Amino acid sequence: MNQEHSPSPTPQRAIYGFVLYLASFIGSGLYIVWAYVPDAWLHSIGLTYWPQKYWAVALPVYFCAAVILSYIAYTGLILIKTHALTDVSSITDVHAIFEDIQLRHSDVHAVCEDIHLRHSDAIPPLRDLDISTVNILLYTN
Repeated sequence: MNQEHSPSPTPQRAIYGFVLYLASFIGSGLYIVWAYVPDAWLHSIGLTYWPQKYWAVALPVYFCAAVILSYIAYTGLILIKTHALTDVSSITDVHAIFEDIQLRHSDVHAVCEDIHLRHSDAIPPLRDLDISTVNILLYTN
């Protein structure tokens, strides 16, 4: 069965979507009945085993608190994993491809023209610039 995966609608996805729609509709209805109908009425029609009404409020609150705490934890994880600005890994890494360009203050314009005009009709190859080259290109007149 060599079938290409695509996001387009298929009959199988339509059936799964419809079943999930019905399940969520029925689940929401049961939640509303459980949360708002008094226990005496539920017992009178034979529905005796239901969780306490406390959980009708506690579960959504716990879910919302978990979502908020996950955002905070994810932000903290990003801050922990981020390197300091003084760390050399924020400038380069082991996968950097440098082109040997030795710049002096006098050849800045020549190198700029060389970079722009070398391949006027093609995309230049991907490469990294040394931080001193970037500084010279950006901050010298």
